Formats: sequence, structure tokens, C-alpha cells
Amino acid sequence: MGRRKQSGVFEDLYGIAAALPWWVGVASAIIAYVVLHRYAIAEVPTTVVPGQMGQMVVSQVVKALSIYGQYIVPLVLLGGALASWLVRRKRQGLVRSVAASQSGDALRQMTWRDFEWMVGEVFRMRGYVVAETGGGGADGGIDLRLRKGNELALVQCKQWHAFKVPVTVVRELYGVMVAQGAAQGFVVTSGQFTADARAFASGRNIKLIDGQTLAALIKRAQAAAPTGSSAKPPAAANAPARATKPPQPAETPPASAPHCPRCGSAMIQRIAKQGAKAGKPFWGCATFPECRGVRGL
Repeated sequence: MGRRKQSGVFEDLYGIAAALPWWVGVASAIIAYVVLHRYAIAEVPTTVVPGQMGQMVVSQVVKALSIYGQYIVPLVLLGGALASWLVRRKRQGLVRSVAASQSGDALRQMTWRDFEWMVGEVFRMRGYVVAETGGGGADGGIDLRLRKGNELALVQCKQWHAFKVPVTVVRELYGVMVAQGAAQGFVVTSGQFTADARAFASGRNIKLIDGQTLAALIKRAQAAAPTGSSAKPPAAANAPARATKPPQPAETPPASAPHCPRCGSAMIQRIAKQGAKAGKPFWGCATFPECRGVRGL
């Protein structure tokens, strides 16, 4: 491997701002200008006082750096904020393209980086705080780290077109989960999983999301997202009046609802319709049928 190029201070600032939400970069740029401008206009003594020569030199250096830094640092941070905004728009566009695709080609035609961005955006839409690690390295190949409350979840993204994801990938994820104390894990692919992979994940709080399940999850998340174009056009003046059913109340989880033990989503109180517990209430995952997690009341 070639030697990694050392990055400078401005490159590090740009990278940090690009990784954060865009508004954080804008706020940081404003704060940086205010602080540096204060040092830039500060009076620095020009006469040498015995015993304070070093302090005077430091003050002059800080003032000189602040004069230029008050403009350069905010511009770098604003550039990072713009990059963050553009990437976020691209992520949202990827989600919309998959949601609008009828054949599933949108998933298969993505690059691995776009696939990772799109998966991260889907988890953000489900209420997770997402940190993208880029995969590989000391994190054991983890692509995304998710936070919801105090729980940590790890995600591996595998955009495999021709082959099924083998059990070795799931084993690696489980090992990293144990090492890092993660409560849950996800393996997301545009393809499928082998039977051994599904058998190993069963009972280990690892959710395997194949291409078909991912497409359905994206469409559900996109449909639940607020949009400004959901209003229906008014009916024609000469259209016959039709009897309409009164709107049914939305099935939303109460504030005290627990989280799903399988996917971490909120749960909804349901009534069992069959089996030994028919007629009895229980907690069911709000994302059913994508997730079939349950809890007893």
C-alpha cells in the first residue's frame, strides 16, 4: 500500500464540516469569524517590556494569523457545509429513485458508495443518528454506526449483484458487535443471502435485509416522509358526488410504547387474531410485515 498523504489543517476542517449536518458548518463558520475577528482587531503592545518579550511575540503572531484566518477559516467551513448539503441532497435523490423504480434496477445500478449513502439515508428516515465509517480498517468492515437512544447498532452494506452474501460476512459482523457492545446489527445487500447466513443470523439480533426487502423498506419510508405535493387536485365541477368513508385514525404508537427488540422501531398495540392467544393484546412492530418483532403486554 502507498503511504497515506498527510492532510493539512484546512483539509481537516473541510472534512469535519462536510461530515456534519450543513447547518452545523454554517454556524461554525459564523463563530469562527467572530472569534478570529476579535483577535485580529485586538491591540498588541509594540514596546518591549522587560520579562514579557515572549508574550508580546506570541500576541503578534496570533494577531497576524487571525487577520488572514478570519476570512480563510469561515470560507473553508462554508465549503464543507456546502458539500454536506449537496451530499444530503444526493442521498435523498437516491432514495426517491429507488422508491419510484418498478423493476428494482435502481438498486442494482448504483455504485457501492451511492448504495452506502442511500442505506444511511434510509436509517436516518427511520429515526437513527447515522455515522458513516467508510468500511474497512480497524472497525471490522462496518460501514454505518447507528444510534437510537443509548443503543448502538452496526451496519454492513454489501452491494452484490451476482452472488449471495455468505455466512462469513454475518459472522464477521457478529464478532464486531460483541467486541463493541452493539445491541443490534444489520447486513444490507442489493442481492440475496445464503441459507447458512440466514440460519446464523437467526436468534442473534442480526437483521438481514436483501434487495427486495430493502426496496419495500425504502418505499415505505418515502411514503411516510412529509411532502408538499401530497394534496389531491380538486374534483371536476360536473363529476358526480360519491359517498366516501370517514377517515380512519392513523395507527400511531403511544408515547410509552417500547422499542422493537429486532429492529429498534416503535411498537404498536395489536390484538392476536389466531392461535392460543387469540383475542389478547400484544406489542407488535410498527414496520410489520418488514419486521415481525413482538413483545408481551
